[in-house]
Amino acid sequence: MNDLDLNDLVADVSKALGETAAMVGVALVFTVLIGLPLGILLVILDKGGVLDAPFGSRSFGRALHAVIGFVVNVGRSLPFIILMVAILPFTKLLVGKSFGLWAAVVPLTVAAIPFFARLVEIAVREVDHGLVEAAVSLGKTKSAIVWKVLVPESLPAIVLGLFTSVISLLNYSAMAGVIGGGGLGDLALREGYQRYNEWYMLVVVVLLVVIVQALQSLGSALARRFRHDNRAAITARSEPAAVAG
Repeated sequence: MNDLDLNDLVADVSKALGETAAMVGVALVFTVLIGLPLGILLVILDKGGVLDAPFGSRSFGRALHAVIGFVVNVGRSLPFIILMVAILPFTKLLVGKSFGLWAAVVPLTVAAIPFFARLVEIAVREVDHGLVEAAVSLGKTKSAIVWKVLVPESLPAIVLGLFTSVISLLNYSAMAGVIGGGGLGDLALREGYQRYNEWYMLVVVVLLVVIVQALQSLGSALARRFRHDNRAAITARSEPAAVAG
């Protein structure tokens, strides 16, 4: 292996780690802000959903559902490297440049939103329909059904989907070096592969494995916590009813 300059290695890895954290962090915020509502809309606008006739029109609901589904499918169809290059004009329009760290955030976000939206859709569809019917019978508004029934009940699965999306973003960010985004993947390719410095490759690989393991463990722990809280809430609601019966 090549001679190791520990100071240079630590400085380069720290800089790359910061770039990866910035890219993934900012992209994740926009992914949640846009992907969560999209995933919910895919469920509630569908036939039989709580909002299948927005503004009193089922045709409009079906059309809106079809458009959102098509956009999500298109976003998921393109490999990230192709997507990143294809939307360079859009990236430049949005952040004023098509090269660099912040330019890499745009394709990362565009790639992650449809992925997360589908995971949210799957999570929300798993909610027991009996809970929705009970909420309707109690006169709950559509907004209350969404935010007090569907989202809380599907929260454990949504959390798991969120952390799966974070790990995917981490993988996507490895290709950000193509447009100068930097990050750990770029460092591994540039120093480890192109300059044949095995130390860089080894450290980056170990670091990525540790980060992914930590994220997966954290996501699983949070999902278990929310699932436990949901069960406790259901038990608390059922006990007074049992006593009254």
